[in-house]
Amino acid sequence: MDFQTILADKQGIASRNREIFSPAPERHVKRLPTGLSRRVVEEISWIKNEPEWMRKKRLLAYDFFERKAMPTWGVDLSELDFSKINFYQRTEPGRYKNWDEVPSDIKNIFSKIGVPQAERNLLAGVVGQYDSEGFYQNLKKEWEKKGVIFCDTDTAVQKYPELVEQYFMTRCVSIADHKFAALHGAVWSGGSLLYVPRGVRVTLPMQTYFRMNARNSGQFEHTLIIVEEGASVHYIEGCTAPIYNMDSLHSAVVEIFVKRGARCRYTTVQNWSKDVYNLNTKRSIVEEEGIQEWVGGSLGSKKTMLYPCSMLIGRGARADHLNIAVAGPGQHKDTGAKVIHGAPYTSSNIVSKSISFGGGISTYRGLLQIAKGAKGSKSHIQCDALMPDNISVSNTIPYIKVFEDDVTLGHEAKVGRISEEQIFYLMSRGLSEQQAINLIVQGFMEPVVKELPLEYAVELNRLIQLEMTGSVG
Repeated sequence: MDFQTILADKQGIASRNREIFSPAPERHVKRLPTGLSRRVVEEISWIKNEPEWMRKKRLLAYDFFERKAMPTWGVDLSELDFSKINFYQRTEPGRYKNWDEVPSDIKNIFSKIGVPQAERNLLAGVVGQYDSEGFYQNLKKEWEKKGVIFCDTDTAVQKYPELVEQYFMTRCVSIADHKFAALHGAVWSGGSLLYVPRGVRVTLPMQTYFRMNARNSGQFEHTLIIVEEGASVHYIEGCTAPIYNMDSLHSAVVEIFVKRGARCRYTTVQNWSKDVYNLNTKRSIVEEEGIQEWVGGSLGSKKTMLYPCSMLIGRGARADHLNIAVAGPGQHKDTGAKVIHGAPYTSSNIVSKSISFGGGISTYRGLLQIAKGAKGSKSHIQCDALMPDNISVSNTIPYIKVFEDDVTLGHEAKVGRISEEQIFYLMSRGLSEQQAINLIVQGFMEPVVKELPLEYAVELNRLIQLEMTGSVG
């Protein structure tokens, strides 16, 4: 799609965004009392009819949550009030495998987002979640016959309990890691389990889409991906929430296990409304010759803390992190990446892009650690920030710990403005000022956007252009 076509479609995207960020009609909703208590945690487990081991894990996580302090670094969380959050709401009790069976008001929301159309044309499987529960799941027969499992995580607890118990918050993300990991362990609901058997290469992406529709709500989906030896898969995640002018909380956990010689690409485009605290934990364990790729676009939300982590524990394992974060008026994005080289000849590449405008704050916060014995490891970090005005903020806070001599390491960071000279040059070639700015931004984002599937790349370009209209000061 050419540049002029994207510009011409901007008005349509604005209209579509208004629809997506508008609340759906009220439905009968099962809600637990507002605020968090041991009783609420037990009630969630009871509603889901969970096995005893999961109930005990939830209660232990709640104990950790009570004891652990709120993080005081990064974004300011002092206004986040857990007593005003509803930690569980179930809107639709059914599970559907056909979009025609989904209630019309929910189906309309997901149709506006484009999920049913994408499933027909582009995807190997889809899981849809509305508020705290998955309501739709479907996996094409071709992959089901090869042993691929793709369903919402609550269903997985019932159908595949041994698999979930083995991997769920055991050695990748622990309920004792920090306050929000503990919170998630206590109140998690929904998400998706993706299991790819040994040697199976899934050639079409899998997608999960999360919609947080209730006001003053929390969404705590748990994504668990296991890619066995020699297998490969591409998982795509999308998220939205309506605008209520009341704070909501999104605190998800993603755990990925990449076995020997396997490959996983995790792509997410998050477009939360600007009253959402987006506080997630995402982590991958990568074994010998395995490859983990993280590709992300972060728009919307009030405050974001997000640092996908790759733990390279096998010889020759590799991690690639590419992320773009956009911070506009009233927003603070504290994002980055963590890579731990725990084995010889591992490699990593981190590319982080951020755009701050209208007084927005963007921070790259990253950790690179090369352990003793991880000889021959290589890593390169590139942090680029773009600010079109004089009132926004961009920070780079890298932590680099190297305990081995035989390594190759590079780090570069730069902050740039959209200069008057660049705009003048493009305007002299017939573009308007806003078109010139959009073209410069598009070029800045290109290393990340080119790694997205075409439809997501076009959408991300459009959304950022829409956000930044009139942003130069």
